[in-house]
Formats: sequence, C-alpha cells, structure tokens
Amino acid sequence: MTRTAIVTGSASGIGAATVAELQRRGYRTVGMDIAAEPAGSVAGAEHRAIRVDVTDEPRLIAAFDEAMGFLGQLDVLVTSAGMADTTPFMELTTEIFRKVSEVNVVATFTCIREAAKRMQAGARICTVASVAGLRGGGLSGTGAYAASKGAVLALTKNAARALAPRGISVNTIAPGATLTPMIAEAWKNDAHRTRVEGMSVLNRTAQPHEMAVAIAFLVSPEATSITGTTLVADNGLVMY
Repeated sequence: MTRTAIVTGSASGIGAATVAELQRRGYRTVGMDIAAEPAGSVAGAEHRAIRVDVTDEPRLIAAFDEAMGFLGQLDVLVTSAGMADTTPFMELTTEIFRKVSEVNVVATFTCIREAAKRMQAGARICTVASVAGLRGGGLSGTGAYAASKGAVLALTKNAARALAPRGISVNTIAPGATLTPMIAEAWKNDAHRTRVEGMSVLNRTAQPHEMAVAIAFLVSPEATSITGTTLVADNGLVMY
C-alpha cells in the first residue's frame, strides 16, 4: 500500500526538499505552508498543497481534515515549518520571543497532536529542530530561536513517550547550517559564513536535500527501532 505523508513548511527549504524526496520514494503527499508552493515544484496527482498558517489552530485542524480527505490515511508527519530570528539577546522583545515560540514550538505540538489523532500503529513523525537547540545558538540564530529549538528537542522526546502505546514513533533531526531561504541573507556576509562553516569539521554548508534524505530514513519502515532520538546532521559541528 502506498505510504502517505504531511509535510509542513513545504514551500521552500528543507520542507520542499522533503516533499520531493518522499515523492521520489513513492509517497502520496500533502504540503502545508503559509506561502504558496512554487508552480511545478512537485508534479503529478500524488501531491496536494494547502495554504495554512500553522499558528492558526482552527485553520490548521481544518487543513488536517482536508489532507485526510486527499490522502485517506496518514503514515508520516514531518514538521518543517519554522522561523528564524537573529535579534541580539539584549534587544529581544517578549513579542518576538512569543512569535518565534508560537511558530517553532506551539505549532509543532499542534501538528503532532492532530496527526496522532489520525494515525494508526506504525505511523512515524519527524520534527525539525536545530543544533542551535543543542548548543544554545552561536551560529546565526540567537536567544529566541535557540530556546525554541531546544523546546522542540524536549517536545519530541515527550511525544515519543506519550505516543509509544499507540505504536507511533517520534524522532527529530537537528540540522546545522543548511542553505535554505532562512539563512540566505546571513550567508551573504562572507565572513559570517566562513566563521560558521569553519566550526564544523567538514567546513561546509549542507543542502536541503541532505536533510531530506535523513528525514526520509527516520520516517521509513526501516527505522522501526528508533524513537525519541535526535539525528544530528551538522557536518560534524556538535559531536556530542
């Protein structure tokens, strides 16, 4: 039977690459994003794009219902929707902090909850954290971003515990510097890019497809013994 997946943040970056990779592996997919997916980004009748702000809970729940109408069943959820923030710590406002948390943490929780309601035993969820959550920032993202991604790491482990009796596995990927629209502006600063790349042993920036194939493994039937785990994909930056 064809496997199915919902991917949030599907219009660009890691989310778009994940949809493409899952499609390549034969999945039927639904992409959710606040922005419209580029025309022709995923061809064929096996994909549907739904525009939704993941922080709008009633609309998000309706989007999951719409996705189920298309997919029929739900085997996989990937929560790639997120936002970056580079505001220096002493310039952060509570408004910024709350907004980043709403997108990166609260919406991730809501998506996990709504997916789990619609999943059967054997389903798999992969959240998208960041090495910023492991090391407290220090790359591009600062206080609000690092805190939000640290929360995603803890949320993932709790979800893995809570959903295990239902046969649902939950893992997360923690990317390092990955060339997505989220860091494109920062990467125009050659000195900054060189500094961050030099912190990893491979001295490079990853491409979204590299994260997508790692996610595809975590949500695949081959990863049946893996849950509550963080896969760090950072070119050897953290090595914890």
